[in-house]
Amino acid sequence: MSATEKVIIKGTTQNGGKFRPSDWAERLCGAVASYGPGRRIIFHPRVRLASIEGTKCVVIDAQLEDEDEMLFNFLLGFASDNQLQLERTANLTED
Repeated sequence: MSATEKVIIKGTTQNGGKFRPSDWAERLCGAVASYGPGRRIIFHPRVRLASIEGTKCVVIDAQLEDEDEMLFNFLLGFASDNQLQLERTANLTED
């Protein structure tokens, strides 16, 4: 695995439909976030929101698989359960 490799969960289903609800990516990132002082949300440093070719996505640093396999599997399980498209890439181009 490359240090820059990413796993992208796309907001598009396997059959090409747009995944709903429209805030799914924010919810997923929020589900793996924590709370700091003053109840401020702290997003996971290896999981972030992105827009790629106009599609809402969650981008995961592939290093997470080695660092926290359970969290990595949770995120991929979400994608699988909801039949979302997944992509592994070292070349990430965002909108």
